[in-house]
Amino acid sequence: MAKIDDIDKKILSFLHEDAFLSNKEMAQRLGMSATPIHERIKRMEKEGVITGYRAMINPAKLGKTLTVFCDISLKEHAAAYLNQFEKDVMNLEEVAECYCVSGQSDFLLKIVVADMDEYREFILHKLASIKNIGNAQSHFVMNEVENEHFMPWISNSLTN
Repeated sequence: MAKIDDIDKKILSFLHEDAFLSNKEMAQRLGMSATPIHERIKRMEKEGVITGYRAMINPAKLGKTLTVFCDISLKEHAAAYLNQFEKDVMNLEEVAECYCVSGQSDFLLKIVVADMDEYREFILHKLASIKNIGNAQSHFVMNEVENEHFMPWISNSLTN
């Protein structure tokens, strides 16, 4: 586990809010020079704390207005079957996220498609072609309450 201090947490918070924020701007906010900010960011990247920088994309603006969470249960649970399922499902462009989970199902998929017709085609022609699926149960998102990909404990720990 990487060791991060309060300054690292503030940097992570700044980057989360605006990944384009310059080292100089972060340094000014923290009362530091830009060089140590740059060094801290590079260290956190090297240690795997920062794993990349991404644009947040609104799928609805691209015609993808239906989000579905799909519980998948497999027939066989040997490691080879689990690995093959992961490989197969991640090749499907509609699958935005895939999690191996505990409980009644084995995997939870987040699927983003244009509409119910596209989801039906996805189920019938893509998901159904993957071997070893025993059961699939769909949950349709009616309203996205929050879509935040940040660990709240980072910013919350700054106020404690």
